[in-house]
Amino acid sequence: MKILVTGAAGFIGFYLVKKLSSLGHVVAGIDNINNYYDVNLKYSRLLNCGIKREEIKYGIKQESASLSGFFFIKLDLTDREKLFSLFAEEKFDCVCNLAAQAGVRYSLENPYAYIDSNINGFINVLEACRLYAIGHLVFASSSSVYGLNEKTPFSVEDSTDHPVSLYAATKKSNELMAYTYSHLFNIPSTGLRFFTVYGPWGRPDMAYFKFAASIFDNKPIEVYNNGNMLRDFTFIDDIIEGTVAAINTVPSVNSQSAAGEPLSPPRAPFKLYNLGNNKPEKLMDFIETLEKALGRKAEKVFLGMQAGDVPATCADIDSARRDLGWEPKTSINEGLKLFADWFLEYRNKDGVSH
Repeated sequence: MKILVTGAAGFIGFYLVKKLSSLGHVVAGIDNINNYYDVNLKYSRLLNCGIKREEIKYGIKQESASLSGFFFIKLDLTDREKLFSLFAEEKFDCVCNLAAQAGVRYSLENPYAYIDSNINGFINVLEACRLYAIGHLVFASSSSVYGLNEKTPFSVEDSTDHPVSLYAATKKSNELMAYTYSHLFNIPSTGLRFFTVYGPWGRPDMAYFKFAASIFDNKPIEVYNNGNMLRDFTFIDDIIEGTVAAINTVPSVNSQSAAGEPLSPPRAPFKLYNLGNNKPEKLMDFIETLEKALGRKAEKVFLGMQAGDVPATCADIDSARRDLGWEPKTSINEGLKLFADWFLEYRNKDGVSH
């Protein structure tokens, strides 16, 4: 297939580009390379995919020097004219939208960044999918849509009407927007609710990366909610396997209920899946495992709950198991060891701002 990956310089996008290319697909990657976190890390990911920083020019296609069938274009999703031109020219079979303004706490101070990218940018993707007859849209949602849901594990059948951050609200909006386009224009769409993704080449704004940087610099780490947090930490390789399985599983119009009764009108070709480890870890256990992996102890400063945070996340992955044949395989010990090995090498080689 010819597949467009938005957010290709991001953490998940970078891994997805490499995986899809290795499977023989033609892959186009776009990213606006914003400065929400250290752009040097984004350019390092692109270089790892055969795209040289000095050759990147806005709106201009650059072929990879190392990944077969991959090309990159620096492009912002809000640039509707250039985005539509790309769709018209390339005739994609599938679009995987991973581009978004990420982060819960950042949304408390920078709300417009989330509306611009996650709402305005996403409607441009949906319109392009409609106008250019895309065969399948896969898009990133988030476990944050569950808000303060007290029932665990979180199921895709649960209510998501009470988000507690603007970031979560924009992700919930994406799901509703995609469903509407799927219903109105018969665009097969799959939303993936990612649960606390971690691993090598990860995002410096994520807690585990901040912890590693502070431990490395002999600085205290800030532990929110006094460490009484549960998180369904999910390793990047498992997320990529689930995403590829979703790309290959195109939802169809559902004309029958689960009980076999006819649905009128038939359901849209739309599906939502949780991609999570299905095994929440106590934050303090996670920190202890990271300390062992880095070979250093952390000085801890215990703080209260941050606005927009939730105390626990846990994914019900029954539907992903059933429909996608997907199962997470990486333990927290394995995953954090791989992250720590990469972090120490990257930090010593290139430096990481934090």
